[in-house]
Amino acid sequence: MEKKLKTRSGARQASAASDRAPRVQSAARAMAILVAVAESPHGLRAMEIAKALGLGRQTTYHLLHTLIGCGMLARNPQGLHVLGLQMATLADAFVRQLAAPEHLAPLVRRIAQETGETAYAVAWREGEIVNLVAAAGSNAIHAMTVPQGYHRHAHARATGKLLLAHTTKEIRERYLATHRLDRRTANTLTSRKALEREFERILESGYSTDREEFALGLCCLAVPVGSGPATFAIGISAPAAQFEAKLVGYLKIMRRAVRAG
Repeated sequence: MEKKLKTRSGARQASAASDRAPRVQSAARAMAILVAVAESPHGLRAMEIAKALGLGRQTTYHLLHTLIGCGMLARNPQGLHVLGLQMATLADAFVRQLAAPEHLAPLVRRIAQETGETAYAVAWREGEIVNLVAAAGSNAIHAMTVPQGYHRHAHARATGKLLLAHTTKEIRERYLATHRLDRRTANTLTSRKALEREFERILESGYSTDREEFALGLCCLAVPVGSGPATFAIGISAPAAQFEAKLVGYLKIMRRAVRAG
């Protein structure tokens, strides 16, 4: 009987893994190439792509030829593969689809202006915690703007931790079960137990911080807009050297701006 249960359990797990796996391998590989090129600072050579993705040379060349023919990739004079002009159509549509609710963009700009720090709004989108809109800070030294659409390492970002704390247990468990808790810095929380304690603290205090957990020299503060699973997060990023001294002031400004709408 025990053997039958194990067999059934294994079959269910195999079936679930099969459902998540890409159905068309060549399409999945082509998408992986596009992502690799997009994440590279200056483009990639064919052999760099093959090595990074574990693809055979012939397969890599066939896929690159197809992507170039479709205008999704191009080859520059240095022989590097870069994104093609057709990607602009996708990028434009992506930005439109990610458009933040009308009340969030003015709120983000106001907080950036009053704090002098880079501000942004983040929300759940398709099971990910995504940056919707950002405004650069005006201080002489301020954090770089997180790109629109960024959705990685939520466990290391103040906004990500805040939204994970405020969502339902079911959604939080599903997210944590499918996302690695990578260590970005020595300060990153990488254990479920430590994160659960952090979520409790966030719910008690009403705000979330990231003290050089995502990037060294950078600290972040986030407060909620709304409540429950539909909560948005408004965050600011500031150089670590000035964060602690200004934390109370930042928090007052952000909470006042959220209340004013």
